[in-house]
Amino acid sequence: MKITWYGHSAFRIDTGGNAILIDPFLSGNPSWGGGWEEPAAGATHVLLTHGHNDHVGDAADILKATGAMLVANFEICMFLVGKGVSDRKINPGNHGGTVDCGGFTTTFARAWHSSSYGLDGGSNVYLGNPGGLVLHFPDAPTVYHMGDTDIFGDMALIQELHRPQVAMVPIGDRFTMGGAVAALACRRYFDFRAIFPCHYGTFPMLDQTADTFIKAMEADGGRVKVPKPGQSITL
Repeated sequence: MKITWYGHSAFRIDTGGNAILIDPFLSGNPSWGGGWEEPAAGATHVLLTHGHNDHVGDAADILKATGAMLVANFEICMFLVGKGVSDRKINPGNHGGTVDCGGFTTTFARAWHSSSYGLDGGSNVYLGNPGGLVLHFPDAPTVYHMGDTDIFGDMALIQELHRPQVAMVPIGDRFTMGGAVAALACRRYFDFRAIFPCHYGTFPMLDQTADTFIKAMEADGGRVKVPKPGQSITL
């Protein structure tokens, strides 16, 4: 399994013949500084945790260009169909549900956040409840992208039900949990083998480094992976 971070919450997972983009905020992402074409090359799936612009990102363009499958909640799927994405390429779900994505499954988990898409002129479109995504593969580690969230006690149930081994964890504070709280969530509720901090450093109002998180992870700090945007790590 190869995992590439493109800054903010945007990841690509390559495993078992699948090329999975999660929250592909790329062309407007100052941490990445590039377009969506290179990260999206050969994409088979686009997964979205919630509807905020900095997570939906370039999803519509990528989906139309690649023919990839969209996996997201019903509201996001319908919103992107309205933007020209084929309704034959959507795979909607919601909290507690699991969908077959062909080669892996995705379970929709809870996240403690909000979800809407900002339109030109300042209005917002409600896009359902925010979520996390748990990806189960037949021959690779289970991956949990938390989306944007605070800590919550039902993380213990996510661990009990899914036992994820790899996690993408928001740490940037202000709009998600900060580094110390994110570390508490990881250490109290999970037994991750590899942790990719995200949702930091993108904008000035967010924490700029993963230092607080790594320090708060204490003896488990060696499990934290901190690639540069565009850098891949193979697990």
